[in-house]
Amino acid sequence: MEINVAREKFIETWGNLGSSWGINKSVAQVQAFLLLAPDPVSTDELMEALQISRGNTNMSLRQLMDFGVVSKKNVPGQRKEYFVHEKDIWKWAPKIMAVRKQRELNPVLEVLTELKEFSAAGKASIETVFETQVGEIHSFSAKVSRVADKLCSSKSDMLLKLFKLFG
Repeated sequence: MEINVAREKFIETWGNLGSSWGINKSVAQVQAFLLLAPDPVSTDELMEALQISRGNTNMSLRQLMDFGVVSKKNVPGQRKEYFVHEKDIWKWAPKIMAVRKQRELNPVLEVLTELKEFSAAGKASIETVFETQVGEIHSFSAKVSRVADKLCSSKSDMLLKLFKLFG
């Protein structure tokens, strides 16, 4: 397979995967393009390569910068803004995980903690089921949250050792 075909396939696939993970397809495609770029990339280059609007490109870059995985890079002699993506997956994946945890898991845990205060003592079966299920979901979510915290704060060598345990 020729490199350009392979790159296009990766970018398209990453964009589709991003959509299934709740990430805007353009954000995922910009990430994929920058991951594969050997040099800093301008907004214009992204727009042309991905056939997306300037607004969509800027929004995607902003989100990736908010995740902490993309940064601006000054290119001597150039007035345009250029962008680079962290290439080390052991650095960028935990950053994305931490942001997703903060945005998605933490709010759920807050609500579950509040709902867990409900007591079904002496109540009907529907209330008992509610109390049991909320308690179990809270317990599971809290464990996932602690594991995510550990993964996000671990050094890459520790993560590699952990993953080796699972093959």
